[in-house]
Amino acid sequence: MKKQITYVLLILFVLPFCANSQSKIEISGIIIDEFNEPIPYVAVGIVEKYIGTASTEDGGFSFLVTAAEMQDTLSISSLGYDPFKIKVADYLMLEKKEIVLKETVTELNEITLLSPKDYVLNAIKSLRDNTLSQAHKLELLYRRAAEEDGKAKFFVENYIKIRDKGPAYQMGVVEVTAARKSADYRYWKRKQWRHSIHDMFHVNPFRPSDSQHARNLKKFTYKKIGDSSYDGEDVVIIEGRNPRIDWEKMTFYIGVDTYKVYRIERGRSLYVYKKHKTGKMVLSYFKNEWSFPKHQIPKELRGTLAETLRYKTEAFIYSVETDKKKIRVIPFGVETDMGSLDLKYDANFWKNLSMPPDTKFYTRIKNELEGLFGVPLEKQYQIVNQ
Repeated sequence: MKKQITYVLLILFVLPFCANSQSKIEISGIIIDEFNEPIPYVAVGIVEKYIGTASTEDGGFSFLVTAAEMQDTLSISSLGYDPFKIKVADYLMLEKKEIVLKETVTELNEITLLSPKDYVLNAIKSLRDNTLSQAHKLELLYRRAAEEDGKAKFFVENYIKIRDKGPAYQMGVVEVTAARKSADYRYWKRKQWRHSIHDMFHVNPFRPSDSQHARNLKKFTYKKIGDSSYDGEDVVIIEGRNPRIDWEKMTFYIGVDTYKVYRIERGRSLYVYKKHKTGKMVLSYFKNEWSFPKHQIPKELRGTLAETLRYKTEAFIYSVETDKKKIRVIPFGVETDMGSLDLKYDANFWKNLSMPPDTKFYTRIKNELEGLFGVPLEKQYQIVNQ
């Protein structure tokens, strides 16, 4: 009897959406471990359709589906944890929207492992085979928060489409389709000479680049620093150090059998990859943080708050489209500072976009921006983005 009631409730829940298959249904929740601690940057979504997102640094997630996805499987996967799957309709019926991941115990046999350097070199050789290297379109939210003296001073969000071929190739075609920004309270209103989406491509040590961030990984020294796993594959964690730059190190999470790259850590930048329905790896989440060395600060601003300016960027990839008929991207905004783009604020677009849950960091950022002059952030968007 209880089972029958459950199905009736589910039918009543879904029926309003069946009239219009494009009606949006929010899938949201939090991902935690067995000790009730949030797990950041977890890939969550419907693999077969590549709908989804990544959990925030506080473990929360949110994305949209339609009634057509009710019988599809919600898949959750993260380094170091057993994968978790549940039918979308069943997840929506849960009273408490929490997903608990169990840690995977991994003990690799050192005798059977290659040298750490060989794993990195094999990962480079296998990059085209292991990543989604056919032309495809990424759609993502890219945002940047600016702080001075530890206080929020400027906040920008862009919705971006990228026609790309994956990390085995150079940066693809970029189109900024929507933008909004807060009032600019920075002491130093620094404009980057181009969009900071460039960092997402150029900081990646595996992607070919002629930027200042390019490195010859063959000349690094490597050592194994740990073990992990991803969706049934053993993963070796390798630290690489630049012999020419004492402070520079990178950490790679590489599949023992396939040489797939699951995660890259480089300074304050982070890349998290997940599996596409083809089995190839594709970017799920990116973040970066940086401040400015003194020589980049105008002389007349040295000794002021300008010296404390700091940026934090992050990207959530929402979808990947491989249909050649649907991957057209018109270049726009890529050579302009993301805070200077001339795009009118579309309140309806942002209202209907499934935004990541606000973390403690972004809650503080938004509260501080509203508190500076007592102007709600939504009002700032309307006034500034004309």
